[in-house]
Amino acid sequence: MPSTSYLVAVLAIVFTITFALRAVPFVVLGRLRDSMIVRRLAAWMPVGILAILAVTALRGTIATDPHGTRYALLAVAVTIAVHLAFGRRTILSVGFGTAVYVVLLNAL
Repeated sequence: MPSTSYLVAVLAIVFTITFALRAVPFVVLGRLRDSMIVRRLAAWMPVGILAILAVTALRGTIATDPHGTRYALLAVAVTIAVHLAFGRRTILSVGFGTAVYVVLLNAL
C-alpha cells in the first residue's frame, strides 16, 4: 500500500495537469478572440457537431429498423420546425423531436 504522502503527491500532480489543460484553451482564446477563424468556428462548430450526431443516430436507426425511418425523419422535421419557430432554443427543439420520435415509435 502506498504511503499517504505518495498519494497526496500523485493527486497534486494530477490536479495540476488537469487544471493546466483546462485553463490553456481559455488563455489562448483570450488572445485569439478577435480572430476571423475563431468567429467562424464559433458559428459553425455547434451546427457541425449536431449534424454529425444526427447523421450517426439516424444511420443506426435506419439500418436496424426500416419502419422507424419515417418516424425518425418526421422527428427531425419537428425538431427543425420547433428550432426555427421558437427562437433557436436547442433544448426545446431536441426535446420536442425526441418526444415525437418516442411517441411515434411506441404508439404506432
